[in-house]
Amino acid sequence: MTPFKTAVMSLGLLASPVISGPVLAQMTHNPIDQTRPDAPALAAFGDHAIGVRTLTFSHADQIDIVNVTEDGTPRYDRALTVEVWYPAAQGTAPGTSYDTVIRDGMTATTLSGRATRDAGPAADGRYPLVIISHGYPGNRYLMAHLGENLASKGYVVASIDHTDSTYSDQAAFGSTLMNRPLDQQFVLNQMAKLDNMAPDLATIIDADNTGVIGYSMGGYGALIFGGAGVSQTAVDLPWGTPQGLLASNLAGSESHEALMDDRLKAVIAIGPWGRQHDIWDEAGLAGLRKPTMIMAGSIDDVSDYPAMRQIFEQASGTTRHLLTFENANHNAAAPMPAPQESWQLGEGAETIVFDHYADAVWDTLRMNNIAQHFVTAFLDLHLKGDTDKAAYLDLVQVAADGVVALNEDGTEMPEHSYWRGFETRTAVGLRFETLGADEQ
Repeated sequence: MTPFKTAVMSLGLLASPVISGPVLAQMTHNPIDQTRPDAPALAAFGDHAIGVRTLTFSHADQIDIVNVTEDGTPRYDRALTVEVWYPAAQGTAPGTSYDTVIRDGMTATTLSGRATRDAGPAADGRYPLVIISHGYPGNRYLMAHLGENLASKGYVVASIDHTDSTYSDQAAFGSTLMNRPLDQQFVLNQMAKLDNMAPDLATIIDADNTGVIGYSMGGYGALIFGGAGVSQTAVDLPWGTPQGLLASNLAGSESHEALMDDRLKAVIAIGPWGRQHDIWDEAGLAGLRKPTMIMAGSIDDVSDYPAMRQIFEQASGTTRHLLTFENANHNAAAPMPAPQESWQLGEGAETIVFDHYADAVWDTLRMNNIAQHFVTAFLDLHLKGDTDKAAYLDLVQVAADGVVALNEDGTEMPEHSYWRGFETRTAVGLRFETLGADEQ
């Protein structure tokens, strides 16, 4: 029995499906900064203290997809809220909380982490930029574990609340289809010119070395931003973006080519949605031109695992990796551990939303730590030029096939092939594949 359930039982509350108010607030603790003792080597937090700020940007004169009709295409200034984690000044005391809502869009939750709100930034250099893009729906805290973890390792991380796609404002799906890659590029542009809004942060950001991490629809957007233009089938979807407006992201179009950005150096797509609906064809995927890592669950029935394998196999224009969590579904790797409020029915809510975060087979924290390990290796290699990290991506395909051969002092024998960074037995259930450019 978990400590939470024990506490509930001791208070005589277990029979009630709804726990609310001060009692829940006192019992609930939702950390997003934990590392299991069996986590792989690169999952551990780095040496930097962590700061966090909330910024709001406005993307002027954008098409208001939600309100498009046959008679008109209205435009608006599209507001985007962004949570920014960054290396903080030496000596910054850790510890903060994040007030947000869970998947039902109404139940409040508080997350705990080790960042410090509005801390002064580190004064010892410039750090690559990482943009985080949530699913549909989601919010900027869904992958907060990656935000804090990467900031501690010398990255500035900007996690977006995508308008029309958050728990609180979920709207027509066509807006998400249209805006994901546009939001990602816009936030990159804004983070590259913070001189007026946040001049102290502006001095530490190296936007010329940027990576994008996208989950589900965020992964869809990241692939488009990385060069994979959509198909005509996607443009014509009757339930997609109205009036053929998605043609702005059509493979081979001038507008899609204008979206390409030399500052973007790496793409990580976790559970990327779309190939199962022919959002891309093979030619469009071949246009992906940034080094890419895909993470996926082998029984994902939302983004469809065979379809994600097609993305991996057909993106022949770049080097790419596929990390597979065997028997995991769509929640593999990306979502933070399920907040305690999601374990029961919230007041006014219609369903328990625990399964928005959790997996039936894998422990979420375990998957988060594995993701942190591989994200660190991949981004250190491509954004920082740390070639030593390539060894963490040069692995036998099936982890269980790795050979453990160690001397008495723990050093590796020549025949040792167990996954680098993983202790014996801890890589079970994982598969890692790599294809180079022009390979399928």
